[in-house]
Amino acid sequence: MTAQVLPTLTLPLPELARHFLLRDDIVFLNHGSYGACPRPVFETYQSWQLELERDPVDFIGRRTQDLMAASRSELAAFLHTTPDKLVFVPNATYGVNVVARSLKLEPGDEILTTDHEYGAVNNTWRFNCGRTGAVYINHPIPLPVTTPEEFVERLWEGVTPRTKVITLSHITSPTALIFPVEMVCRRARAEGILTVIDGAHAPGQIDLDLDAMGVDYYTGNCHKWLCAPKGSAFLYAATGRDPDLEPLVVSHGWSNTGLGTRFQNNFTWTGTMDPAAYISVGEAVRFQREHDWPSVRAACHALASETRARLNELTGLDPICPDSATWYGQMFVARLPVEARQRIAEALWPQYRIEVPVYPWQDQAFIRVSVQAYNTPAHMDYLLDAIAQCLRG
Repeated sequence: MTAQVLPTLTLPLPELARHFLLRDDIVFLNHGSYGACPRPVFETYQSWQLELERDPVDFIGRRTQDLMAASRSELAAFLHTTPDKLVFVPNATYGVNVVARSLKLEPGDEILTTDHEYGAVNNTWRFNCGRTGAVYINHPIPLPVTTPEEFVERLWEGVTPRTKVITLSHITSPTALIFPVEMVCRRARAEGILTVIDGAHAPGQIDLDLDAMGVDYYTGNCHKWLCAPKGSAFLYAATGRDPDLEPLVVSHGWSNTGLGTRFQNNFTWTGTMDPAAYISVGEAVRFQREHDWPSVRAACHALASETRARLNELTGLDPICPDSATWYGQMFVARLPVEARQRIAEALWPQYRIEVPVYPWQDQAFIRVSVQAYNTPAHMDYLLDAIAQCLRG
């Protein structure tokens, strides 16, 4: 198989592409894994690191708390909540760990989720259920999905009198589906069931109104679709829920009454750290606001929709969900022929320099394509051409 050469020097790139630091000799279609930080945000991040090194005692001891509070306020407005309900954490998996470790689970309690969940989050709940005697249930949600109402009814088939917690991805990792978490949270609250939502892929990709969602605990990454530096995420606790959360690391904040609420005290000062990523989250929010990100997201979804349709036509395989922003945003999953998965996976990066996940899931083969502001129709043409060549063998 002869690899094509992507003519990077002649490809028209969106104006926003100049803000990103990605190599120009690759086709980057995997924003969903770790994100990509725009140059202005990254430079702000580095400037805070430099400020820290110039006088670590002053920066960490006297300035960090106020700087983090200002950034948290920017983030809270973006998420339609108040700063007192948020704390910064390194990543969404960390946030899930905080909640899972804090809940007073008892033998026989059931934690209900789906079979679309992220591996690290599955491990978190299984570990804690192993310690407490609770039961973690991955209830199947078959593909294709059809309507949000059907999803909720299907999930509720797994609810029993022992169900204490429902935990879901807002946007799933293996299938890139947007689950109707608002509907789930409202119904769960009415039935006295706690909700814990893993929003790793949500902030910056879809609109969020945490207070209106009716969720008890929500954690989301800032470093992915919000394009903040790596190591920045948040944990949200609804009114009245934060006293139940215990820090994974006990440090000076645990006994300090000067940082704000007990929630802030426990999670803001957890020992010496580099706070630059947290402090830079506000700059990421401003960057997207200044560049009309709702329009960017809409254009990316349109390109994702077109590419998904072309991929399904190329393979002859059915889509996993309707063609609707209800079910996917800037990231989508398409089926691949099972017998061709390994061949495609082994060719796209080494031969074509296309960075995109190709993987097995539940006896099927999938490709997960992320579309961000720096991607173009030419990138999608190149992807389709590469897969077509792989399918021809």
